[in-house]
Amino acid sequence: MSSSEKIKKTIKQKYGQIAVQSSGCCGSDSTCCSPDSTAYSVFNDEYSHLPGYVADADLNLGCGLPTQHAGIRDGDTVVDLGSGAGNDVFVARQLVGEKGRIIGIDMTPEMIALAEQNNQKLGYKNIEFRLGEIENLPIENFTTDVVVSNCVLNLVPDKQRAFNEIFRILKPGAHFCISDVVLSGILPEALKNSAQAYAGCIAGALQEEDYITTIKKAGFSRVEIKQKKIIVLPDSLLAQYLPEKEIEAYRNAGSGIFSLTVIGYK
Repeated sequence: MSSSEKIKKTIKQKYGQIAVQSSGCCGSDSTCCSPDSTAYSVFNDEYSHLPGYVADADLNLGCGLPTQHAGIRDGDTVVDLGSGAGNDVFVARQLVGEKGRIIGIDMTPEMIALAEQNNQKLGYKNIEFRLGEIENLPIENFTTDVVVSNCVLNLVPDKQRAFNEIFRILKPGAHFCISDVVLSGILPEALKNSAQAYAGCIAGALQEEDYITTIKKAGFSRVEIKQKKIIVLPDSLLAQYLPEKEIEAYRNAGSGIFSLTVIGYK
């Protein structure tokens, strides 16, 4: 099994577990979840004030509010990459209205099942969830007005291929708006090499300048950072991967983990 396949297997296992637990846990109240949940929810932004918000679909897995900056309009076709339980899908549905269309893509069968269950309760007919990988999207060329994604691209092993795929499915002149995790400086090796940290959005992140370069290499122009915030990892999380002395060294090294919300046009 290649390193890429191992990473994907780890991510499927971790997020599949979260989807299963979320039936009575890991929603807006994450206190009943496993200790691993801190690795995910530390990045999360508050969603409950957004029109279209569905509490059952919010698993505290995001790191921004991409739909707020995406310029989604009535009647748009929107694709959400790594759609999970449907959190951003349902918010985007409020923006596209009855004439629009939302397609959620996720590679975890348990997440697809949970999202479909949530949608059945709401009765939306213009929402569809598809099982698939971001590096090989099950979407036709030139069919999408807006691509959104929330704290998912950093988990994809081949990020260049992922952005190439986003470029492929967008209509000419269309755009993406993605919230993601990037780095400034170097992570400690123990943290960087942890598969669990990878699934928790830490070790899969690129340096900020490399992330922007990857977007531009895919062909996008007018690339703009709409929001940037530093993410402070709690000692309780770092202690899962680093001894106390290394935590102190990490704090003093000036390295940083940031959430970016970035937009780019085809």
